[in-house]
Amino acid sequence: MASLVELLVNFLIISPILNALASEPFKRFEYKYSFKPPYLAQKDGTVPFWEHSGNAIASEENLRITPSLKSQKGRIWSKIQTNFDWWEVELVFRVTGRGRIGADGLAFWFSEVPGGDGPVFGSNDMWKGLGVFFDSFDNDNKHNNPYIMAMVNDGGKVYDHQNDGSTQQLAGCLRDFRNKPFPVRAKMHYYRNIFTVMFNNGMSNSETDFELCMRVENVYLPSRGYFGVSAATGGLADDHDVQKVLTFSLHDDQTGQLTDAHQVEQQKFDQEFQRYQEELDKKKDEYIKEHPEAQKEKDDEDWFEEEQIRELRQIFQGQSELRGLVQTLSRKLDEIVGRQETTISLVNTISQGGGGIPHQVAGQVPAAIPQVAAPGAGVLQRHEVENILAASRELVAATREIKNLIVGVGSKIDTANARPGSYGNVDITGSVNELKDGINILKRDIGTVSQRVHAAPVAAGQEGCPNVSCVSTTVVVAMGFVQMGVILGYLLYKSSKENQAKKFY
Repeated sequence: MASLVELLVNFLIISPILNALASEPFKRFEYKYSFKPPYLAQKDGTVPFWEHSGNAIASEENLRITPSLKSQKGRIWSKIQTNFDWWEVELVFRVTGRGRIGADGLAFWFSEVPGGDGPVFGSNDMWKGLGVFFDSFDNDNKHNNPYIMAMVNDGGKVYDHQNDGSTQQLAGCLRDFRNKPFPVRAKMHYYRNIFTVMFNNGMSNSETDFELCMRVENVYLPSRGYFGVSAATGGLADDHDVQKVLTFSLHDDQTGQLTDAHQVEQQKFDQEFQRYQEELDKKKDEYIKEHPEAQKEKDDEDWFEEEQIRELRQIFQGQSELRGLVQTLSRKLDEIVGRQETTISLVNTISQGGGGIPHQVAGQVPAAIPQVAAPGAGVLQRHEVENILAASRELVAATREIKNLIVGVGSKIDTANARPGSYGNVDITGSVNELKDGINILKRDIGTVSQRVHAAPVAAGQEGCPNVSCVSTTVVVAMGFVQMGVILGYLLYKSSKENQAKKFY
């Protein structure tokens, strides 16, 4: 029994979804009821299959229905009446202005006849059809604007401006559409007397990021009509720009249920295509007859790309993309290096000019540096100050590394001082040994010279050298000790000077 209940519940849940999927209509793009960039307007300023009036200005990229001036009105309407019952229109627009509050707003229309100049968002009142209003001004002072609402008029209702049409609306939603970073999108869907509005708030550039604004059943609109967009400004002003109007006809099956007009148009296009194809074949034959050497027979395989060639082409394309990315990264690195050099030069200029960089304690956030005017340059901007702060952090890190290095050298010096035979940071053991060797060599040379002098014969009448040494050993030793004392004194003096010099680092 439990399994039967579970199956029944699943059936009740899934069946509406299946019915909705099965009833999804087939969409056919209607280019005669649409416009989009580029080349939205022709050279004479007109939009194909559409007619604009009032203060509307058409360009290649968009249609400015009203500029940001006070008391402006503009509109654009399709020239051809619709020949389909159900439709979907995607409106891509932007509403921008300097003020926090804008006015008056923008409207999308589907009416039996094209509208003219009037008080309802730049179009006439008492229309017969549908109006979707993007109202940006709060007339009733209820703080519920910007607001999107839909209203159906049978031709006898006057729009209630004082209450922003709140008493006449089918449904609505509170959505902000002013001053967005990306174009705002609204999708109006009318199928089987169900009217739905989906909205994209312009915070992303996604074309599929829509949310439900309203869904109303039992909505009966004229079977044939015209599409239009209008806008108006009042005491406050906004730029109302329409970039795209994409219209699709909705049909029950994929065949699209072509009407007589569609069949005639399709036959016309088929005949025109056939005529162009015959003219192209005729031109080809004439060219081959005039240039027989240009004729080259090709097998069917020549017209197709082999698998290996396709793989090589894909590999080459991937390598080309990687090469482009590497070049881009290299260029960015060069820019970063250039900015670092510029920052260093600015820091050096400020230091030379007496500005200096404030001392930063380790682990402490640096204080904000005021903008300083360097010689030959303007006042530093915020990003330049941030670059200087980053450079100062790098300098502090480098100083910390140098300090650690000096501490390591000092520990090595202390270790060396603890060893015997060393004084300060100067090792004098080798110097003493060299002095001893020099004294011994000097004594040996003196002894050799003394022996040669005593062994040499004395000439007649010449008095010989007395039987004593010219320089005694005591004098030589004394001189050696004096010399060693002078050297030791010099080494001690040098060591003291170096120790005093360290105090300044």
